[in-house]
Amino acid sequence: MDGQRTGRWCYQQLTKTEKTHLGTVVEVNLTKEFELADGVDLDWNISGIDLDCKFSKSLGGWEIPMEMYLCPAHDERSGKADHPALLVWLCDDHNLWGAGIIQITDDRLGWTKDKNTGLLRRRYNRDNKRTLSVEARDQICWLWDRPDHALPENTLRHLDDGVRANIFADRRSGQKRTNELFSRVRNVIIRRATVLTVAKQDDAPKRARDARLQLRGQGIIVLGHQGVHPKVAALLGLEIPTKGEWISVRLAPVEVEDQRPKFWHSGRWWAKADPAEPETPAPDIADIARPGRHFEVPLGPDEMAEL
Repeated sequence: MDGQRTGRWCYQQLTKTEKTHLGTVVEVNLTKEFELADGVDLDWNISGIDLDCKFSKSLGGWEIPMEMYLCPAHDERSGKADHPALLVWLCDDHNLWGAGIIQITDDRLGWTKDKNTGLLRRRYNRDNKRTLSVEARDQICWLWDRPDHALPENTLRHLDDGVRANIFADRRSGQKRTNELFSRVRNVIIRRATVLTVAKQDDAPKRARDARLQLRGQGIIVLGHQGVHPKVAALLGLEIPTKGEWISVRLAPVEVEDQRPKFWHSGRWWAKADPAEPETPAPDIADIARPGRHFEVPLGPDEMAEL
């Protein structure tokens, strides 16, 4: 979707040509990631075997060209062998993806009954491609034992329309849009691609760091993967961000008797704020403790007791 340049955040915003090109994008990136050699007749050659990479937005939607399999009806357009295919699919509407391998053969592809003769004939689309039969899908060797796995959520895709509109409302300032993102989407992991799409600028980490400074007055902290940030996230019961991820949370000062997960900083206990609690400026939680600078490591109740 190239969100950093275009600001687009979902598959539905792509043009028809771009949607068609998605399979090529997947193939190119897999080729780079796994350093796969080019095939003689197909996309790749692995251990002397040619195979193709096929991508679909839906499970079972892969389109298989004639050159991938032997067929007496295809004459010179027939493949030289029944080649294997790597089948990849993903759906960010439902946060699912999968990848598997199958040997493509004529009888594993779609057939249909001729209305006039009642005989079976091969089922092609307008590009003379065919899809796997329902029975053949059960013969796919899934690389992780199943056809569907959790895909990292497309945060912007699943936001309430009003919330998303507010995030993108300021057309001039990428920093203000980023501030709105961390202000309105709290307690969940925000990934680098999301920040790039919202800011439409190169330096996602800087946008997050600046949002951290500008949102403290509203009681909001933006936690990353460095320093004590993962520890603070754990003490608050939040998902712990890794490199290229952030999570924001609004804090409120609480008493030691408060049963909410909390941490000690700047002489006070802090917990995730309830909606009704007033805004209180949040403590300054630096990225990394720097020599010569006062830095108080957040501690949990158990650790305080040990001290």
